[in-house]
Amino acid sequence: MTAANPTNILVIGQGDIGNPVTNQLAQQDQQVTGLARRERSNYRLDDKVGFLQEDALKLTAEQISDFTHIAIIVTPDQYDVEAYKNTYFGIAQHIAELAEALPKLQRVVFISSTGVYGQDDGEWIDASVQPVAPKREASTYILKAEQVLQQTYGDRAVIIRPSGIYGEERLMRVRKAQEAEKSSMPKYAWTNRIMDTDLITIITQVLTLDDKEVQPVYLATDYDPVTSYEIAQWLCEKLDTTVPEIDDTTTVSGKRLHSNIPLAWLTYPDWQSGYRYILQHL
Repeated sequence: MTAANPTNILVIGQGDIGNPVTNQLAQQDQQVTGLARRERSNYRLDDKVGFLQEDALKLTAEQISDFTHIAIIVTPDQYDVEAYKNTYFGIAQHIAELAEALPKLQRVVFISSTGVYGQDDGEWIDASVQPVAPKREASTYILKAEQVLQQTYGDRAVIIRPSGIYGEERLMRVRKAQEAEKSSMPKYAWTNRIMDTDLITIITQVLTLDDKEVQPVYLATDYDPVTSYEIAQWLCEKLDTTVPEIDDTTTVSGKRLHSNIPLAWLTYPDWQSGYRYILQHL
């Protein structure tokens, strides 16, 4: 960006991912404002961060007309279909409806999910593959949110689809490995991982890339798809707990994602390095 046209970023959503993205941008001396429904005191925000307390569904064009970049990083309050519809699709649709009144807007970055891919037979998927109908009805509204932004903003819309997010505060698989009694698991259920701190870096990078460098879709995942059983086995061995038995399911499920994230953006390019770090800091 030139000095005459500086970047001015709005981050809608100040949750576990949106909040650190906002702070990371501020620490890079970007002009950034965080948006959330509660008061600023509820969020850990860098002193350099601007703040807008508002419901994203009620934003006016006047409130956001000065922003050049908008990131939508939201999660529903509840995990039912209606909440997904109102949160993901509702906010995306509202930002799309304001498009004509936002002449300064150069980029809209929407944090989606690899759940939009209904493919479930162990297929390899890269960023060029179009999603088939999602398995979960809730995920159809995430896909609709992507589509309304793409249809409205064209190449100004950038979609980031994270895979399974894990981290020091996201320990579901570690806790399962620590359990004494374990359910049996299928051997060939594929999954994909991204460390939360790497996802934060990815979003920050995409928001600050030059227009010529940005891609329309990013698969925010590491470079090593893995079966859920293999993760469980590895964690159990590291934690010295019993390994779950393999059930009699021979069907291949899940998908294998081919990451298009530059390797330099990833501190943890595979799940082993990520979980090794987590186990060292338990």
